[in-house]
Amino acid sequence: MTEAHPHPRIDTSVPHSARVYDYWLGGKDNFAADRAVAEATAQAAPGVVQGAQDNRAFLGRAVRHLATQGVTQFLDLGTGIPTQGNTHEVAQAANPAARVVYVDNDPIVMIHARALLRSNPEGRTAYIEADLRDPDSILGHPDLRGTLDLDRPVGLIIVGTLMFIKDHEDPFGLVGRFTSALAPGSYLAVSHVTADFAPKQVGASADAYNSDALAFTPRTAEQVMRFFEGYELEEPGLVPVFDWRPDEPVTRAAEEAGAYGAVGRKL
Repeated sequence: MTEAHPHPRIDTSVPHSARVYDYWLGGKDNFAADRAVAEATAQAAPGVVQGAQDNRAFLGRAVRHLATQGVTQFLDLGTGIPTQGNTHEVAQAANPAARVVYVDNDPIVMIHARALLRSNPEGRTAYIEADLRDPDSILGHPDLRGTLDLDRPVGLIIVGTLMFIKDHEDPFGLVGRFTSALAPGSYLAVSHVTADFAPKQVGASADAYNSDALAFTPRTAEQVMRFFEGYELEEPGLVPVFDWRPDEPVTRAAEEAGAYGAVGRKL
């Protein structure tokens, strides 16, 4: 595989979650260190690749649902490397005037975002290189303020990201900070790795994935529900990520799930 062209601020010897995820989705914007982690994790827990695909599909369904509810502006935290079905593509397919702000802390994500994630002429997209661990830097950023009106409902998208925030970094408080900045009627869409359904597989994937450079924290249903304090869950509630408003009937057992998915409306 041809190496992606590195940016001066990208250490190609250190794996990054966005590039590992890109590899599982069949992308090419990853390096040897990312592929080593991705392949080791997939070997230890073969379902992880399907889980990445499930997660991406949930993103599309959640954004499409919010667009049908009249949401016209979105804040996507932990964007990841662009692939098919990006947030603005789904949202603007429903409403060409939709506005989206993408946020990620990996420079290579932002390089590709600025090059590839082009808005419809009627809408608008913006890209912020920042970390959700610093909500104020995002919420006060001029590119966000120039794109989104926080006095109107926003769709907050945090898909496949919160498991990388360690408990001591207060993930619940961080999400609460974003929630407090949003107008009533806003929505939160979250997917999150869990060991509730398949503890052996998720444990094996964590053993293979976690290192000094990368680590994820599976959380229980009760813990994931804490992210939705101040929200009323949309049907069908907190469910296996592939079982949230699927496009086709689900034939897989819950035991095959490695993540939860849910969408809530701010009260």
